[in-house]
Amino acid sequence: MSNNATAVELPKELEDHLNRYVAAFNAGDAEGVDSCYTDAGIIVWEKGNPVSGDARRAAIKDFLATTQPRIETDVREAYVTGDTTLLVVDWTMEVNAESGSGRESLRGVGLDVLRKQADGSWLYAVDDPFGEEPRD
Repeated sequence: MSNNATAVELPKELEDHLNRYVAAFNAGDAEGVDSCYTDAGIIVWEKGNPVSGDARRAAIKDFLATTQPRIETDVREAYVTGDTTLLVVDWTMEVNAESGSGRESLRGVGLDVLRKQADGSWLYAVDDPFGEEPRD
């Protein structure tokens, strides 16, 4: 069995989704970011604290307004089966420091589950940016 995890080829619709998410995130567009999730989609932006619905929308809005993040992503692995996709995503982010003194750098490895919609687009069902430890 060969391991071809480094040669990730995403369907165009998945690439479109990821590009739309990153653009909205970097623009501080909370509604745009939230539109990238299914109605029941969850975020786990705080380890061990999954939120969805109104709590998800509030968390997105607060995080974007408070930290003014700038994210870059790189898909490490992608597995598509039917209407479900698992992505392993390396990410780096610059955010306002909690201390209020400048910016700080964050990085992680996200484990994301997406569901294909009736119109062919993809939306996050689970967004866990801390799903795995980053590679050194």
